[in-house]
Amino acid sequence: MKRSLFILLFAVAVSTPLHSNAQKVKWKKINVLIYTKNGKGYVHDNIPAAVACIKELAAQKGFHADVSDDPGVFTDENLKKYNTLVFTSTNNDVFDTDAQKIAFMRYTQAGGGFVGIHSVTGTERKWEWFKRLVGGTFVRHAKFQKFSEVIIDRNHPSTSFLPDKWEGEDECYYMTTVNPDLHVLLAHDLNTVNDPKKPLDYGTSYPSAWCHEFDGGRQWYTALGHSSARYSDALFREHILGGIQWVVQKNRKPDYSKAHAKSPDDPLPY
Repeated sequence: MKRSLFILLFAVAVSTPLHSNAQKVKWKKINVLIYTKNGKGYVHDNIPAAVACIKELAAQKGFHADVSDDPGVFTDENLKKYNTLVFTSTNNDVFDTDAQKIAFMRYTQAGGGFVGIHSVTGTERKWEWFKRLVGGTFVRHAKFQKFSEVIIDRNHPSTSFLPDKWEGEDECYYMTTVNPDLHVLLAHDLNTVNDPKKPLDYGTSYPSAWCHEFDGGRQWYTALGHSSARYSDALFREHILGGIQWVVQKNRKPDYSKAHAKSPDDPLPY
């Protein structure tokens, strides 16, 4: 069953027309909220480097970026200002109330974007809607080491510039509850990963970056980015920028006439 799911993911990666670069981004009209909240448990020390990286990209491209670790920012009135939210190395439970979760759902349904970096798949692990939005749920990772990525989609703005095999020091993430609608962009090359427990029933590759459109919004995620040093790497920075670009390239602000969430446990779209 797992092998069939993996084949399906790669079939979607080849066939789904989500990677068009046709629309240019009007960067000066783009507003981004960087969210860094962590619940109880491990907190990555890469967060300041990730925030600095995105703020520097904002200065270079001309978009505006706010930063917060306060779940109180999740209200309709506040979120409607943003074209996309960027969750960077959030982990565990990052919302205090159901009202905050519903505001996030309504923002997504209104067409708001989402970018997730690294441990975001370990966020809100008991909330089914969030797991679908991100695309999967963290299970474990191999030890920090140098390994390679296989480029699945060479036309996407977050991958089009990468070499045939992109090598770097990072954590090889493994997941469960994978959303079957994902358009896979990158995969860990497990042939280059030293891990005696690697899940070979998935073959020698494992999805590591993807995009999709879920519940009205656009989402992009990369599992890479464990070390602070990686946020100074030019290719990784362009990888993140390309993800933001794809999410916001329709240059739209949320349209709340399309929002309908009433509860975090509303029935899933599929």
